[in-house]
Amino acid sequence: MKQFILMADVISSGKKDQNQLMIAFKELVHDINQSYKNDILSPLTITLGDEFQGILKDLATSVKIILSLEENIIHKKLNFQLRYILYQGEIETPINTDIAYEMLGSGLTNARAKLTNLKTDKSKFGVSIENKLQNDILNNAFIVFENITQKWDMESDYELVSNFIILDDYKIVAEKLDKTRSQIWKRKKTLNIESYNATKKIMQLITEK
Repeated sequence: MKQFILMADVISSGKKDQNQLMIAFKELVHDINQSYKNDILSPLTITLGDEFQGILKDLATSVKIILSLEENIIHKKLNFQLRYILYQGEIETPINTDIAYEMLGSGLTNARAKLTNLKTDKSKFGVSIENKLQNDILNNAFIVFENITQKWDMESDYELVSNFIILDDYKIVAEKLDKTRSQIWKRKKTLNIESYNATKKIMQLITEK
């Protein structure tokens, strides 16, 4: 049976402080496993120092987890980025529900090859699933998503973006941060928050059953 396999690695991990990176990376993965434990067939498991893999219940869950990882990086102001491949493929051995080890199948092999290819393409996101319409829309949506989020700076933008993600209304964000509404409204426009939310909505709609 074909499963939804998610693999990711830390971009340019060798340039980071290794101890700090591993602590933050492990915590990030742990939090997602806890939040989505009912929707994960085999938990996100760090296989190498800077890489994880997991088997997820369905397409909608897979996209939600990618977006949650991205937003948790912003909320926590983490100084690294992830590169992802979501691949629908065969796993011939029984699924290990405790840890994403000791499983074999062409799906895992192909997913790893595609993750490697993303490094050459300099892309952060790749989707390879059977439904062509969903596949094409998600890949294009993730291009837009990446173009928006890659312009955000950890030091100058993440705190504000985090508040927009949580609170949405610029007036509430302005009050919380003790800024004028005009200041925050302008920042919401320059950060492309509306386009960011619209892109997430497109992903949600195309993955709904």
